[in-house]
Amino acid sequence: MIKVGIITISDKGSKGERVDESGPAIMEMISSINGEVSDYTIVPDDVDKIQAEIIRMVDEKHLDLVLTTGGTGLSPRDVTPEATRGVIEKEIPGLTEAMRMKTMEKTPAAILSRAVAGTRKGSIIVNLPGSVRAVRENLEIILPVLPHGLEILQGRMGDHMK
Repeated sequence: MIKVGIITISDKGSKGERVDESGPAIMEMISSINGEVSDYTIVPDDVDKIQAEIIRMVDEKHLDLVLTTGGTGLSPRDVTPEATRGVIEKEIPGLTEAMRMKTMEKTPAAILSRAVAGTRKGSIIVNLPGSVRAVRENLEIILPVLPHGLEILQGRMGDHMK
């Protein structure tokens, strides 16, 4: 079982002024990789609050996978990538490169996404866009490789070079 944390980043959502639909979309999709939501929260577009939640989910709750949704665009309030870069140890650029490349085929504006993916301790953290459609399209691309990445990161896989 892959323990998953979901962080929705939304000023309006954190105030109860908007219903979060992206977080629940993630919840539906992670079952395909034997994922189970262990934690879910909504925070405003604030670097310190985003970082605090990522750190809590990884360092304290020891979740395997943390997926954020929202705050990856060009708006002045979009700070999720900066917050994520501030707490990850290693970037995994291939995940976000693949997401941008494949979703750009459907939506040319996808190339403007600033999403980041990386590791912290034994966890993988991935930024996803904020819309339900974009969440689904991006997760379809990366979900199949995440269990393998976690096995390698957490040392649960034998010598994969053989």
